[in-house]
Order: sequence, then C-alpha cells, then structure tokens
Amino acid sequence: MVISTLPQRENFRAGDMEQECAVGTGGVPKGAKTSEYYRVNNIPARMDNPDWFQGYGTKKQHPMYSTEANKYGGKPPSVHTMPTQFHARTQKFSKHLGACGMYRNHSLNTDLDRSNVPSGLPYSV
Repeated sequence: MVISTLPQRENFRAGDMEQECAVGTGGVPKGAKTSEYYRVNNIPARMDNPDWFQGYGTKKQHPMYSTEANKYGGKPPSVHTMPTQFHARTQKFSKHLGACGMYRNHSLNTDLDRSNVPSGLPYSV
C-alpha cells in the first residue's frame, strides 16, 4: 500500500510543489530553521538560520590536489550540519591582553652580536 504525501487537491500540478517550497541544501526547504528539525539548546540566531551564511564556494582546483576537506568545506551549511548547542566562553583573558598588551621578554641578552656581513668576502667601504 502506497501512501501519497502530496497535498490532496483537485487541480494539483507537479510545478505547484516546487513553487511552494524550494529545496535547499540537505534536502530541506530554503529558509528552514535548525529548531524546526532538531531540539536545540541556547543557540544564536545565526546558527538557527543556516541560510544566513554567505560566501561559501570553492575555487577551481586541479583535481589531483583536491582534498575531501576542500569538498566538504565548499558546501553551504544546512540544518543537519549546524550545531544544536552553543556554550559561549567569557572574553576575560582577551580583554586583559587588550588592556595590558602581549607579554614581552625583558631579560638580559647574553648572546654575541653577529655581523650581517658574511666573513671572508672582500668588500670595500
């Protein structure tokens, strides 16, 4: 027994379904949210809407040097590849570095200074 999942309308055409929901990446409709398909916990809006991400694509590469990571990274995200949890970290350490600056070694230099001119080569001043 086959159960049809298409809408039951008298004048249904195959093109009507494509106009109603254009399929995006991952086989889900464009504009779909991660929270509509998965149970999410504290995720920002950018992770709930994978269609917001722009700039994905690949440069044309020689097939010999193409990697699996390059193929995977060139695909736009879908609701199936987005994280379902987000745990933000504090910026305490970075704020401290911004205020005080990076560490600098002020210890005594006991190494001999070397000349930038190679020895044994004739040169005139």
